[in-house]
Amino acid sequence: MNLSLSDPQKQSAYTQLMEHKDFSPWRVKPNGKLKLHDIDTTPKSKDLPSDEAWQADLTKLGEKLNKLQSTLHAGKSKGLLVVFQGMDTAGKDGVIRSVFGHISPLGVRAEAFGAPTELEKSHDFLWRIHQKTPALGEMVIFNRSHYEDVLVTRVRGWVNKSTCEKRFEDIQHFESVLHDAGITVLKCYLHISKAEQKKRLQARLDNPLKHWKLQPSDFEDRQLWPKFAEAYEDALSATSTAEAPWYVVPADSKPYRDLFVAGLLVQTLENMKLEMPKPKFDLSQVSLD
Repeated sequence: MNLSLSDPQKQSAYTQLMEHKDFSPWRVKPNGKLKLHDIDTTPKSKDLPSDEAWQADLTKLGEKLNKLQSTLHAGKSKGLLVVFQGMDTAGKDGVIRSVFGHISPLGVRAEAFGAPTELEKSHDFLWRIHQKTPALGEMVIFNRSHYEDVLVTRVRGWVNKSTCEKRFEDIQHFESVLHDAGITVLKCYLHISKAEQKKRLQARLDNPLKHWKLQPSDFEDRQLWPKFAEAYEDALSATSTAEAPWYVVPADSKPYRDLFVAGLLVQTLENMKLEMPKPKFDLSQVSLD
C-alpha cells in the first residue's frame, strides 16, 4: 500500500484523510490474510506539513470529538470501546494523551492491562477484561487488552496455536456480546517499523526521565519481532469483523498517527447516530427571576 501526502501547502493531512471519510484501505478484511509488510508504516511524502499545520488539524478534529463524546455521555444509550495494540514504543500512551486530551474526562476511562495477577490467572482470560468494558454513555480506551492473551502468550510459548485459535472464537463472541449491548468496538493496531522502534528505544535510553518506561521485555521482544508480527497477523485476520473491525494505523510519524486515530474516532462516533436526550420536563415553563 502506498500512502502519500501531495502538495501539503494546498491540502492538509486532515483534509486528505477525511474529505472522503474512507478508512477502508487500512481496515483489515474479515476472513482475509493480513500481511503487515505490505502496509506502509509512514506517509511517503518528504514534504509533510509543518508541526503547526498538524496541530491545527488535530485541534479541529478534537473539537468535533469533544462534541460527539458529550452527546454520547449525555445520551447514555450507547458506548464506545477503543482498543490500542502494537509493538513496544508504537505509541499507545502517546496517542491516548494526544487525541483524548481534547475531550472532557467526564464519561471517559483509560484502562491498561499488564501481566495478569494470580487472581486473574485463576479465571478465564476474559474475566479481567469484561469488568473494564464501557457502560452505556461511556468511552473506554484499552491500552493493551484481551489480545495480549493471543499474542505474548503465543510468542512466549505459554499457549499453543490451537489454544489461540479457540481464543479467537471466544474473542469474536465476546465482542459480539458487547455490540449487541450497544457498545461499539473499534480496534487500532499501531504499525511501526523495526527501524523506528530502534530510534524510540534509543531515545528512552538517552533520556533519564524515560528510563522508568523501560523493561527487560522491551529488548527481549525486539529479538522476537518476526514471531510477534506473525502472531499479530493471525490475530487481526481472525478477529476483524463487521461488528468489531481492526484498523492498521501507520505510526512511524507521530503527528500522522494522531490525526489518523482522531479522524477515525470522529467517523466512528458520527456513524453511531448519537442524539442528545430530550429534556425531562417542560423547559417552556421555566421562569428565571
